[in-house]
Amino acid sequence: MLAESLLTRLRDALGDDRVLTSDEDVADRRHDYWVLSHLQAWRGTFDDRPGAVVRPRSTADVQAVVRLAAETGTAVVPFGLGSGVCGGIRPDQGMLLADLSSMDRIRNIDDVNLVASFDAGVNGLVAEEAVAERGLTIGHWPQSIALSTVGGWVSTRAAGQFSTAYGNIEDMVYALEVVLPDGTLVELGRAPRAAAGPDLRHIFLGAEGTFGIITGVTLALHRQPEARTWRAFHTPSLAAGLDAQRRIMQAGWKPPVMRQYDAREARRNFKPWSTEGQGMLLMAHEGPAVRVDAEVAAVDDLAASCELTRADDEVGPHWMENRNHVPSWEEFFEQGLVVDTIEVSGPWTAVEAIYDAVLADVGALNGVVAVSAHSSHAYRTGVNLYFTFASAGDAADLEAAYLACWHAVMEATARHGGGVAHHHGIGRVRRPYLVHDLGEAGVDLLRTLRGAVDPQGIMNPGNLIPDA
Repeated sequence: MLAESLLTRLRDALGDDRVLTSDEDVADRRHDYWVLSHLQAWRGTFDDRPGAVVRPRSTADVQAVVRLAAETGTAVVPFGLGSGVCGGIRPDQGMLLADLSSMDRIRNIDDVNLVASFDAGVNGLVAEEAVAERGLTIGHWPQSIALSTVGGWVSTRAAGQFSTAYGNIEDMVYALEVVLPDGTLVELGRAPRAAAGPDLRHIFLGAEGTFGIITGVTLALHRQPEARTWRAFHTPSLAAGLDAQRRIMQAGWKPPVMRQYDAREARRNFKPWSTEGQGMLLMAHEGPAVRVDAEVAAVDDLAASCELTRADDEVGPHWMENRNHVPSWEEFFEQGLVVDTIEVSGPWTAVEAIYDAVLADVGALNGVVAVSAHSSHAYRTGVNLYFTFASAGDAADLEAAYLACWHAVMEATARHGGGVAHHHGIGRVRRPYLVHDLGEAGVDLLRTLRGAVDPQGIMNPGNLIPDA
């Protein structure tokens, strides 16, 4: 429980209406969108809540909150809009939750230098629509764009659905404003590129609130594309589609959307256009019209040389229209199912082995009724895989089944040389497996950095960093 004296000082600093303590007022900030938290809440076994929710309106407010927290040794959990899916938000009654959604100013849009600055709590879709009015785009389109914040994108090291051309969030961050765990404000990033020592922005990219609170973000922008064309191909095998993707990327072409679905997912997502036993490769080409024409012609030739055949290009607009429509977790629980998606990545030489191993290992688990995959982010050096699983059973057994599926995916990915986290972050669900990507020495280094930046360990404890 939080001391009443701390709550009084917080109210004095922020205002009475900015410090919420009742069960009703904090109910929708008890956790993020992690399946396990929702399953436990649905079963009535999740009863944690923050001791208080504070709603700062400015960077100065955040500094005031953090300084009081540091003075009293109180843990602070930053919160955007709660769209994270890895358990990054699990506060208890001894913690403050800092809800940044009231920090929603669009600070500046510069259409000469192509940068825009936002408060960290700005809704992602609001940010995109603001720059679109100037004929610009951020180019960052996560599935959660309307449910996430600009600061949350940075904090989880997010990727968007158009990443193959526009890059991931780390490719877009121009500058950051961060409140450190002692209340100090640091501003990082002053020019298009710098050789001013290690890039300190990356301490906070993907830190998930464990190194400080991001309060402002400046992103590099693009001009809206002149033209866009869709292409879809049937893939006779996973290998054929992956080979086509590899050759496209390594030839220097960059379709912003490049998604390959295995036969199960092609049938499930594109039934009117799918062919039995074949997967689907979907691409969007956009940019200057001349470049789009050249890219489409080259990619068509590459696809044909990999024995891919043209599918109906209406698959693209269909995907675009429906890409963010997903059922709630509770709808699955009511059917006796627990469902989740897990994104990993790997080099081209490992990705087929990862796919085969995950499908075999997850498919062999008791209760699993479906497991499939698609890729959605490609690079010259490799590609990601996005696994979807569904496990059926009694409500009391779903939690164990869920964790078993996650364990199987993490271990199979690591065993075959892949990375266990592509863009959703670590949170609590991946925390035991972070060593696969960083090694023991890397995890120790992360702990050392955390100890230097936050010696009291008050920033989002229990998240991201494995216990020693």
